Amino acid sequence: MLGKEIRMRKIVNPLTGKMLIAPIDHGISDGPIKGLINPSETIELVSTYADSVIMHKGLVSQSVGKMNGAGLIVHLSAGTMIAPDKLEKTIVTTVEEAISLGADAISVHMNVGAPTTSKMMEDMGKVSRDCARFGMPLVMMMYPRGERVTSESDVEMVKIAARIGAELGADIVKTVYTGDKESFKEVVAGCHVPVVIAGGSKGTDKEILQNVRDAMDAGAAGVAMGRNSFQHDSPKQFLKAVSLIIHKEMSVDDAMKESGLK
Repeated sequence: MLGKEIRMRKIVNPLTGKMLIAPIDHGISDGPIKGLINPSETIELVSTYADSVIMHKGLVSQSVGKMNGAGLIVHLSAGTMIAPDKLEKTIVTTVEEAISLGADAISVHMNVGAPTTSKMMEDMGKVSRDCARFGMPLVMMMYPRGERVTSESDVEMVKIAARIGAELGADIVKTVYTGDKESFKEVVAGCHVPVVIAGGSKGTDKEILQNVRDAMDAGAAGVAMGRNSFQHDSPKQFLKAVSLIIHKEMSVDDAMKESGLK
């Protein structure tokens, strides 16, 4: 476990035990969207306050000298919005390849409820086995999505998705925030590994930051803030506010004031 413990300290703040993750893995699924036109610039921006950055293997070369001490999480699974099934995720990078690129951790994505759920679950099992063999921390992005999922934020659906990730060997589970403290406490209680929330849909700065504050109060281990950070007009200021809430336990108003957000 020593290797995994050393690497975990690269993606989790060792002083607080919490984490702010900046995913920029959207290029395969959505193309060169706003904020990801210049990956090198984005990496330097988000890593100023993020504890780690998630990216696909092709962006690692863009991260050299730009990470500001943040940990590198290489994303292994991919899918595209223009595929016949946009919920399908395929493994496109191996754990060994990620290690050769200098990864501190691995991440994979599964849409629980998609037509290819069984295949994705099989892939997750294989990745988990390889991560255990090499002592690599594993982040599983677990989202309830599919024909039988009426709402992606439904607490019962989120609880199932998060628990599947934990059962398959995740060290950290990233999933959807259910919208309120009490219901999210159930998700945390039913998942025996740390849970981080996805940044969620667009909203005002205060609304997004309040979700972060409430999730942390409910027992979340942190947040993975993607589009809402790198597409923000002031990414550094916004991520500073998120970091202050996570690591300094600040209120939303105090974090906004300290970071210069209005």
